[in-house]
Amino acid sequence: MNLVPLPISSIRLNQALPYHLVDKEGTLLAKKGFVIESERYLLEIANRGGGIYIDLANPDNQSPFESQRAFVDELHTMVRKERSLGEIANARAPKDGNRKAGGETSDRIDWMDLQVQCNLLLRGGPSDTFVERLDALVATLLHQIQRNPDGTLFALFYLSAGELRMYSATHSMLVGAIGVLAAKEVLAWSPDEVEVLLRSALTMNIGMTALQDQLAQQRHRPDPHQQVQIDAHAERSVEMLQTTGIQDTLWLEAVRNHHAQIPGPLAARSAPERLARLLQRADTFGARMAPRISRLPSPSAVAMKACYFDELGGVDEAGAALIKAVGLYQPGTFVRLVTGEIAVVIRRGASTTSPKVAVVLNRSGIPTAEPISRDTAAKAYAIAASVPQRDVKVNLHLERMLALTQTTGL
Repeated sequence: MNLVPLPISSIRLNQALPYHLVDKEGTLLAKKGFVIESERYLLEIANRGGGIYIDLANPDNQSPFESQRAFVDELHTMVRKERSLGEIANARAPKDGNRKAGGETSDRIDWMDLQVQCNLLLRGGPSDTFVERLDALVATLLHQIQRNPDGTLFALFYLSAGELRMYSATHSMLVGAIGVLAAKEVLAWSPDEVEVLLRSALTMNIGMTALQDQLAQQRHRPDPHQQVQIDAHAERSVEMLQTTGIQDTLWLEAVRNHHAQIPGPLAARSAPERLARLLQRADTFGARMAPRISRLPSPSAVAMKACYFDELGGVDEAGAALIKAVGLYQPGTFVRLVTGEIAVVIRRGASTTSPKVAVVLNRSGIPTAEPISRDTAAKAYAIAASVPQRDVKVNLHLERMLALTQTTGL
């Protein structure tokens, strides 16, 4: 099976379903062609099955589009525009929604769409199109990190804190982005090493993508069977990459050793060991910052401390590089100012502790009509503490906030 979650809002009533709908276990909820006539029934089957999914591995669900990427593009457009599945089933999308004519990477990006694309790529596993689709994802992410690093961090930290169904995909992109910034801006690695680092981050957990998503949503600790899969996932990821024809030793060894906990300076390590160490530190930080059904995320300072100090209690070079690259308060995360206001971090500042922020709740807890800029380097607007995203009762318009990450006046 290759299950992909389907938002309930995308299913239109009184229209024939173009796909079989299944639950989280793959059990059939509604056959292709079935007409759902009431919202009550739709909610009933969704609640009964722990959500509604499409099994892309089912031949009856093969997309009529030019490629699976086109299917993802259209699926997300359907969600935004509230079109029916039937309309989407008859549409035809561009082959690559993130590229302009002639293959140039577009400056405009829909991060939630990219999240879905990455999810499908990792859940689909080895295929004839895997390398091509991964290449497109890598090119898009590298372009966005170069064009707007703060916007990239904002999108991925914000989405990571709010989306558990696609946890594995979002986490891999976040680890890749913060790793790339540390490698480029602090460690001065070569462009080739930076790209391999990103590829390694995106694929390090491909051997347990579905399980990782499941673990993020379950309340109990991993059972013995799940723990076996967790322990074996690095080697399994390498095997899956080799199945697609990937033979890059630097890439494969970084994936194989991305959980190795070996303290010491980076200069004393081989190239694969350097990449693996930075991945391990970024992976630890990203995992601590993200929530689970079973626990709250760690405060930013606590998560940073976990990657800043190594296994022996000394300063870890890779962890220190990550902190210097993304700051103690990262774009896309929330903070409380000494004024009592709640703000979202928009851009990194001159120091790791003084980012630019936008106030979204005033000191009375009332949403602001417009984001109010604050420079936390000023003592009057210093940061008092991090605030978990789930405690901020306000919905942000992601694209509008991303525009602020590039506004010099804020």
